[in-house]
Amino acid sequence: MRPFATALLLVALGSIAGCDQVQQKLGLENPAAKTARNEAEGKAVGGACRQSGRAIEDCYSIYSWLPKAPIFEGWRDMDAYMRENNLETIAPQLPPPQPPETGKKKKAKPAPPAEGGNAAAAVDKGAAEGEQRAAVPSDKPVADSEKR
Repeated sequence: MRPFATALLLVALGSIAGCDQVQQKLGLENPAAKTARNEAEGKAVGGACRQSGRAIEDCYSIYSWLPKAPIFEGWRDMDAYMRENNLETIAPQLPPPQPPETGKKKKAKPAPPAEGGNAAAAVDKGAAEGEQRAAVPSDKPVADSEKR
């Protein structure tokens, strides 16, 4: 009876390890591991934001997918470090990254108009023509209701 219990225990342990492998293959992540990763990433991002001279509010809006508390903690720690060591801010050379995809597909943007190629120029041109039309008096007789 003893070997059967040992074999059963080994099978149970193997299935638990197999669950981790299946979760890895499916791209599922343990919630505790994800929280720890997001906190570490938030601290790093907060420190980088402070070092680059970004305001904490800007950092929150740029990295909206990360929790705010770790971002603030990293920002505050870097601020203290920079003050102690008399370090200057370093201007960022690259634009901030785009947030990660959420799995939702974005709608395609409408194609630009064929004529002229520039939608803003077409709008400006139309507005200018409208202003000219309003400035040029019409040869049509004005009805009594329009005179008032």
